[in-house]
Amino acid sequence: MTTDRKYDIVIVGGGPAGLTAALYAGRARVRTVLLERGAPGGQLLNTEAIEDYPGFDHITGAQLAERMAEQARKFGVDIETANVTAIRNGGERKRVETESGTYEADFVILTAGGEPKKLGIPGESDFQGRGVSQCAICDGAFFKEQDVAVVGGGDAAVEEAAFLTRYARKVHLIHRRTHFRAQAILVEAARKNPKIEVILNTIVTEVQGDENGVTGISVKEHGASPRLLPVAGFFVFIGFQPNVQFFDHREHPKHDALNFLITDSTMETSVPGVYAAGDVRSQLTRQITTAVGDATTAAIDAVKKLEARKHQLTPVPVDAYGESDNLIIPAH
Repeated sequence: MTTDRKYDIVIVGGGPAGLTAALYAGRARVRTVLLERGAPGGQLLNTEAIEDYPGFDHITGAQLAERMAEQARKFGVDIETANVTAIRNGGERKRVETESGTYEADFVILTAGGEPKKLGIPGESDFQGRGVSQCAICDGAFFKEQDVAVVGGGDAAVEEAAFLTRYARKVHLIHRRTHFRAQAILVEAARKNPKIEVILNTIVTEVQGDENGVTGISVKEHGASPRLLPVAGFFVFIGFQPNVQFFDHREHPKHDALNFLITDSTMETSVPGVYAAGDVRSQLTRQITTAVGDATTAAIDAVKKLEARKHQLTPVPVDAYGESDNLIIPAH
């Protein structure tokens, strides 16, 4: 049954960015709902172990997601399961449409993240988080003095392969074509790195492993028979698709060439009242810590604007020293 719900802030996406935005909005005592199509956690739920989040030497993605969700709920945030189909700009009030009803709010914080593109080969999903990864910075340290493989031909694949040499004994850099798409300077550096073996004109056909994780991958060079390449880690860098399909093309926020949303310093997009935080935003890197930082900024700015709107006040812009951060003046 279709229902209409009115909130101050609607958060779309329940990964670390969404849960952080929910926490800050809840602490500010504004009526907030977080909409997530599955269990809260997002990509955290696909992460077996996290060792690069401050304060935790080791924690699983599921554990961190559960703690973050519990903390947001403690401050009165509604966390609901909903499949969002559209975000519409109605001026001061935004409409978030889902398969089960419509939500209305003054502000929307989009934290829907995205999905790393997959090869779609046998074993890839089975060993996700147990040797298969899409983040060298997150998981590289788990493969000290072991052999790993990277697949991809763009800047990300070549850069991540170079990063992995800090830990791995050997890095096999595999690309299906005869030439990389990556910048020439990156490719040249990779070829000169004694720890990197470049394998071109080759595809990966299967990921193999056991109860402990990945043990190898099956690779096939053009015109040759498949062979087993023993590795403990398999890193896939063939692209990332942000979840920005909710906007009508006439109201779509500004985005970069890869469709990541462009924001200002407060995380607000080109559509007033719509924020973007985490993996959906155009930025240098996509980590749990950056998602949390983005979301903190977005939620605090939305709350300040919400309070100013309710009291018909205008926030004073923050100066270079941050001294006007909490001041408001009457609107003219």
